Amino acid sequence: MLSYKESLKILKETDALLEGHFILSSGLHSDRYVQCAKLLSKPEKARDICLSLAEKIKEQFKDIDLILSPAIGGIVIGYEIGRILNIETIFAERVDGKFNLRRGFEINKGKKILILEDVITTGKSSLECSKLVEKAKAEILGYACIIDRSSGKSNIEKKIVSQIQIQIPTYKKDNLPEHLINIKPSKPGSRII
Repeated sequence: MLSYKESLKILKETDALLEGHFILSSGLHSDRYVQCAKLLSKPEKARDICLSLAEKIKEQFKDIDLILSPAIGGIVIGYEIGRILNIETIFAERVDGKFNLRRGFEINKGKKILILEDVITTGKSSLECSKLVEKAKAEILGYACIIDRSSGKSNIEKKIVSQIQIQIPTYKKDNLPEHLINIKPSKPGSRII
């Protein structure tokens, strides 16, 4: 498995860890932003991260029947981890602002589900996916991600298995640190699409 230092090096090499002034989907501001799409666009580097994360998932969760990922960010990582572990993988996508299963995807009653995405910050997307699992009367084994940047403050009560944990400070608009005040903010991410 990759160490924290090795994982962080890959994020930096792939430009997946950005520096600047960002407005997060929560509305908070930050001087760093994790863009896993940049990592996942580099198959050789992403493979190393995914193999390591797959090992951690195998250690923590037994008898996974299905991996469920939120679109857009979770699709690629869900597919790759599903391929490595030979587990069926589906994704939920937003319809009128709410996650739904489309494309003939189903969650069968009693199945054991792992919810997997690229980055967990507040846990909002993962928890929205968990509602689909509960509605199907299936079991949520737990949650996994490439990067856990929740600092233990997500609304997810179960354990989160991640390849790397990164603490990135966030700020309210009216309480920005001096180094961010004169930098025009950008809004990365996919939730606003």
